[in-house]
Amino acid sequence: MNLSGKRVLVTGGSGFLGRHVVDALGRRGCSDVVVVRKAQHDLTHEQDAKRLFQETKPNVVIHLAAVVGGIGANRESPGSFFYQNVMMGALTMEQARLAGAEKFVGVGTICAYPKFAPIPFSEADLWNGYPEETNAPYGIAKKMLLVQGQAYREQYGFDAIHLLPVNLYGPHDNFDPASSHVIPALIRKFVDAIDAGAGEVVCWGTGTATREFLYVEDCAEGIVLATEQYDRPDPVNLGAGFEISIRALAELIAELMGFTGRLVFDRTKPDGQPRRSLDVTRARTFGFAAKTDFRTGLKRTIEWYKAERLLL
Repeated sequence: MNLSGKRVLVTGGSGFLGRHVVDALGRRGCSDVVVVRKAQHDLTHEQDAKRLFQETKPNVVIHLAAVVGGIGANRESPGSFFYQNVMMGALTMEQARLAGAEKFVGVGTICAYPKFAPIPFSEADLWNGYPEETNAPYGIAKKMLLVQGQAYREQYGFDAIHLLPVNLYGPHDNFDPASSHVIPALIRKFVDAIDAGAGEVVCWGTGTATREFLYVEDCAEGIVLATEQYDRPDPVNLGAGFEISIRALAELIAELMGFTGRLVFDRTKPDGQPRRSLDVTRARTFGFAAKTDFRTGLKRTIEWYKAERLLL
């Protein structure tokens, strides 16, 4: 699909990932991009979703809108996370179908994988167990996009694809300690500790859990590549192909930020899923490969937060 002549609707287009997807579309010569904001169209309401498609008439829909957060936020609001995400996905895809959209790109989550899926996570294992409990409602709600897309493809011939990005990081991430993910949470803790002259930083969990991280600009490129090149019902992992423990991550961020104090791991806090790392073989079929070195990406993220934190 050549996107340069298409009207592309990006739900969540002003968010962390969304703004990078909009930039990636622009680099492809796609000048007709519609960004959805909740203040104008609440996609958990059918009438709002219907009105959005009546007003915009998009050729392509990239559905990024989601209610997301770290382990703490997921534990505090599991019902809200499930309801809002499942409703946004179901209503947006249905209205896209009714409006005659040519393609629907559903963006899911690594949280959909079973808690003890074999490492690296293969798309074939997606249904072989229940997700990690602290984020299962969110993960399952986003997983319904995959089910809906496959069902619509079978019944209506609707071109819906489903992408599974691993944990993202980079500029414009959410640094709110009440809802942020691990990298922005740690960066903020180290900045605050350095400012206060504190001798230690407390990290959640045991530090033994592992994660894989994908720089947000690389993820945006992967989403646009898939929009152009991929047309199958099977879900696709988007990842960087490496794994790092939370302890090693905290030590690396401390090193990059010049924090020389002590790291304390609060074992009363949950680790979340024990391990996360993706098999990215399928994504290579349409030319995707992460390009940003992890240290480089972390440095850019740290520098962005230091420059912008007074404005956040």
